[in-house]
Amino acid sequence: MIALVFLATVINYLDRQTLSVVAPVLREEFHMSNVTYSRVVSAFMLAYTISNGFSGTIIDKLGTRAGYALCIAWWSVAAILHAFATGAWSLGAARFLLGLGEAGNWPAGVKVVSEWFPERERALAAGMFNSGSSFGAILAPPVVAFITLQFGWAAAFAGVGATGLIWLAFWWKIYYVPDEQREPGTPAVAAAPHSEVPAPWTLFRTPFVRNFMLSKIFLDPVWYFYIFWFPEYLKNARNFDLAAIGKYAWIPFVVAGLGNIAGGALSGVLLRRGWSVTLARKTAITVFTLFMLAAIPAVLTPDVRMSIAFVSIAMVGYTGALANTLAFPADVFPRHLVGSVWGLASMGAGLGGMIFALATGWVVDHYSYVPVFFGFGFLPLISALIMWTMLGPLTTESYKPAR
Repeated sequence: MIALVFLATVINYLDRQTLSVVAPVLREEFHMSNVTYSRVVSAFMLAYTISNGFSGTIIDKLGTRAGYALCIAWWSVAAILHAFATGAWSLGAARFLLGLGEAGNWPAGVKVVSEWFPERERALAAGMFNSGSSFGAILAPPVVAFITLQFGWAAAFAGVGATGLIWLAFWWKIYYVPDEQREPGTPAVAAAPHSEVPAPWTLFRTPFVRNFMLSKIFLDPVWYFYIFWFPEYLKNARNFDLAAIGKYAWIPFVVAGLGNIAGGALSGVLLRRGWSVTLARKTAITVFTLFMLAAIPAVLTPDVRMSIAFVSIAMVGYTGALANTLAFPADVFPRHLVGSVWGLASMGAGLGGMIFALATGWVVDHYSYVPVFFGFGFLPLISALIMWTMLGPLTTESYKPAR
């Protein structure tokens, strides 16, 4: 089951990364400045923010099988629609539709983890499926660059988007909830819908959800910067052409995949040594946020090989921290709410991603990439501080339904 979610996450990132790989081509064809490109990126983040507010609730209500299927069908069609873009506005509209669908991947993924794995294995399982984001980002530069050079950028969007529809056929046939989690009378092939899912704004009144969302405003934009802007950085600051981007831009994502496993493994080791869930998860997150400071020497070194190496370390830091935050909803909330909780918290990711994407475009146009890399080196430390001081314990006592 984790393999299915891993593959969906690979496809999610292939769809998402196609734009960043072909951005140098599209920016010339559509005459887009850094600010205009940042607005196209922000269209995705705006939709992602909005969709996180309700996608998790929809998945909780429909059940994992049907809810996940709806999300990937939507985003796959939206990815194909990119092929018909004729300018920045139509491209931005396609990105907006893509963001509406793609937000559902992680609420669905954490719901699968909650249905199949016990507490001590959740962070590792979450890290395993989330490593699909790194793998998808690894595949995107060489695959998308090859298709674009051979057949054009429209074929790249259409071909990558179609892979999600293929995955959908396998998911619909295979997924089920294990017997011990299934409600009586529910067919073995489906995840049970749940009628007791409260409205999103009710869950948002829970302090844990609000503070979790706040912490993600400063953590997740770091990753969005690398996936949306790293190929652009290689082109404009390091003088890479499209072929060179396809050849080298995947390297940090290979290394980032290690963080997904290492982050979950570290908290698992601490739990087996008797640490509390709260201390184990937050300590692991803090360790990996320190890795993200590597963004600073990445922009300062004159050697592009060292720059890619430092970016790789920073991305390991993000994936290692994320593997632990993915376990938060199941640590604190009942299983039938974990999709909703992750979706609401991820509104912070979308909001932060949108704000910092716009800021990135403006800063690069007016100054350079140097202050941008400095900023994304320090932002995760703010997230870790919020988790230690405001998030509270990772226990079921932290979930107090609003009356």
